This record gives sequence, C-alpha cells and structure tokens, in this order.
Amino acid sequence: MSPRCFVIGHPIAHSRSPMIHRTWLRQYGLAGSYDAIDVAPAELPAFMARLREGDYAGGNVTLPHKEAVMPFVDEITPAGLAVGAVNTLWHEGGRLIADNTDVTGFLSHLDASVPGWLDRTGMALVLGAGGAAKGICHGLMQRGVRRITIVNRSRQRAEELAAALGGGILIRDWIEAAASVADADLIVNTTALGMHGKPPLDLDLSRLKPGTIVDDIVYVPLETPLLAEARRRGGVPVDGLGMLLHQAVPGFARWFGVTPEVTAELRAPIEADILKA
Repeated sequence: MSPRCFVIGHPIAHSRSPMIHRTWLRQYGLAGSYDAIDVAPAELPAFMARLREGDYAGGNVTLPHKEAVMPFVDEITPAGLAVGAVNTLWHEGGRLIADNTDVTGFLSHLDASVPGWLDRTGMALVLGAGGAAKGICHGLMQRGVRRITIVNRSRQRAEELAAALGGGILIRDWIEAAASVADADLIVNTTALGMHGKPPLDLDLSRLKPGTIVDDIVYVPLETPLLAEARRRGGVPVDGLGMLLHQAVPGFARWFGVTPEVTAELRAPIEADILKA
C-alpha cells in the first residue's frame, strides 16, 4: 500500500507542507499521499492511536501539538529532547519515533544560503526566547558557535532558556539590542514580530556591520522589514521560507525512501502562493 502521510495542527488550512511534499512526490514519481488534517486538541489521542495502528506511515506536527504528541511516542531523538518539542513522526522497527527537524532545517538553509557562515560567526545574536529560539540556540551550539547572546522582552524567560541549554549564553535586555547588533556576526529573529498581521519588530540596525548575516524565520512576508533593512545596510539577508523547505527533507526521506532536494523549482510555486495570499 502506498505511504499515507499528513501534517496535523489546529488550525491547519494555512500550511504549505502539502505543497512541498506533493511536489516531491510528483518530481520523483513516487506513489503516496500527503494531506493536511485539522486535529483539535481533544481529538489528538484518537488520531495518535490511528497512527500507531498503521493508518499512516508518518507525518508532521505543527501548532498546537508539537509538545502534546510527545507522550504518545516510543522514542524522541536528541534534537527533540533538547528542544522540548517535535514536528516529525515515523514508524521504525515497530516503534513510533519523533524528531525535531526545525533545527536541521535552519542550519541546512543557512549552509545553502551563506556557505562558510560558521567561519565568520564569532557571536550570534538571537532575538526571542521561545521554542524556536531554543531549537536555534541548540543548533548553533551543536555547530560550535561559542558566543551566543539572547535578547528578549522577558529576561526571566531568556534566563530559563539559557539554563535549559546548559548555560554559557549571555542574556541582555531588549534596551541593549542595538548595542548587541554592533557586536553580532549573525542575527536570528525567532519571534513572530514582523510577520503579516503581527506587530513590527522594533530593532535598531543602525550599528549593523556590513556583511553581518541576518536570518528571519518569518516567511510571510517573504522579505520582512528586518531583512529589507538589513539588505539596505549591507547585511546578508536569509529568509524564513528556506528553513521551512529544508525542515521537510528528513521526514520525506523517512516516509518515502528518497532524500529530496530543495531547489528553485520547489521554491517558486510556494513563493507565488505566499505572494498571492
């Protein structure tokens, strides 16, 4: 039987994951399906039971289920445990496994967009202290970035994040953000600020060093005000859409047996869909 896969969330109609995986299925001539399924929190146990019984080969998980699914699986990868949230599920040896591929997606997109970025990154500035920030800090630490500064509205939350990751992270108040910009070689916005329908990200880039990499995980709009300003000041902008595309690769490889490539042909229709929306 052809593998059946999914992305679950609540709501879920906005997800671009079906576009990504269906494009790859067509491109590689593979039998299988990938559908967006709206699963309300109260319905999650019943859905996970169906997954365990073999109704699906696996799938993706988005808000609000990234933490809620964890008690329903048999094993969580080190990345999933470190972040405390998962987004990819699959069967392996009769067991249900969960992983967090957002970290892989972030790093893979950075590798593809700015080859050699690690060699030029002495200090990384991370904006925000939520789940996305935790994953990105974990990924940067795994790659060997030695100096990470977190700037967040709530200092306590930033301190909790740093402690959860084992310390070694500098915490600065939001009022010090402009000074932190001056020291940074890589800046990553992990907040939803600047996203369509959200308040703007209030960050002074006047002290940005030319050549500083500025990565915004927001991908609607494709070029956020942060990225536009970084480009204007000689920074190297990295958008959030590539992270979305690259995080999809490990799951597709698990379910369908082919490791897909992130290409311009994959990106173009998703860009067009975002612009249309």
